Amino acid sequence: MTDQKLPRIGVGVIVKRDNKILLGRRINSHGEGQWAFPGGHLEFGESPEECAARELMEETGLTLDQIRTGPYTNDVFTTEGKHYITLFMIAESSTGTPEVKEPEKCLEWEWFEWNSLPAPLFLPIIHLKATGYQPDSQASRPS
Repeated sequence: MTDQKLPRIGVGVIVKRDNKILLGRRINSHGEGQWAFPGGHLEFGESPEECAARELMEETGLTLDQIRTGPYTNDVFTTEGKHYITLFMIAESSTGTPEVKEPEKCLEWEWFEWNSLPAPLFLPIIHLKATGYQPDSQASRPS
């Protein structure tokens, strides 16, 4: 058997509310100090929708009203020696205030307009923006 590194699957949740997107500032992980969507690793047997709902609740305390499948990116973190395929789920969350539920992983949560995102951004978001992705204004369809 070879000692080959394999890509992992990450799920990023693009949470929309009032024409803004939720981002958190990462700590204690690759991308430390960068702004990222809520999300995490897809677990064995879990659907991307289930992962998105679980990660959003674990990280922010928010629940999803609606969710749909979005684009994906291919993200190689050369300095850290990590490779992810990031699946983006587009979600609506109309109530609640995001809370820092994992203070060892995230410093803060804030809402931003898509065309006014903070810097520095986490690599998957940089790659997503490079595709020309724009959050649509139409309501997401239920999963």
